[in-house]
Amino acid sequence: MILTQPKKILLLAVLLFFADALMAQNESLTGFNQSRQKINKIGMLTLGSWAVGNMLTGAVMRNRTEGITQKFHEMNIYWNTFNLGLAGFGLYSALKSPTEGLSVFASLQEQGSIEKTLLFNAGLDVGYILGGLYLNERGKNVEKNRDTLQGFGRSVMLQGAFLMVFDVSMYLIHRHNEGRHHTLLENIQISLLPDRVGLLMQF
Repeated sequence: MILTQPKKILLLAVLLFFADALMAQNESLTGFNQSRQKINKIGMLTLGSWAVGNMLTGAVMRNRTEGITQKFHEMNIYWNTFNLGLAGFGLYSALKSPTEGLSVFASLQEQGSIEKTLLFNAGLDVGYILGGLYLNERGKNVEKNRDTLQGFGRSVMLQGAFLMVFDVSMYLIHRHNEGRHHTLLENIQISLLPDRVGLLMQF
């Protein structure tokens, strides 16, 4: 098919418009990925701060208390050693995660993976709380290791409750971020027809 000069000009204009639209889409996608990375970094720093605070407090109070309270602080140290390692690994992963060059599918897949992990963790957190409750109640009914069972149980309940609040909050923040950017990603619609290509942008 031979294109006339007006058609060539129109085609060039459409291609330029299309390129500009794709650039806008890429910018929105990069912003979406950068926001997700920022949320993860802040989350891991929060978890790390909680872990360090608990470990320092536990180290001091373990030597100044006795009985159930001493065992409570002792378990806080053990538990948050793991939390600190998890926060360090999570922060490293967040810093290394790419924010540019990802497709829409890859970006949403990454988002979905994070949300599923947070929901799964929230389920585990409920288990931690129940496990801590069990240890505490069991400690009330035995003579041997009573202080340990009750102290450890109360610590596990506290740590499980914090993690549940943390994981649910992170999930809700990620969902809000996805909703805020998802609209931008859907603003560009391309339709392919036998005789033409359609491009629709919503404002």
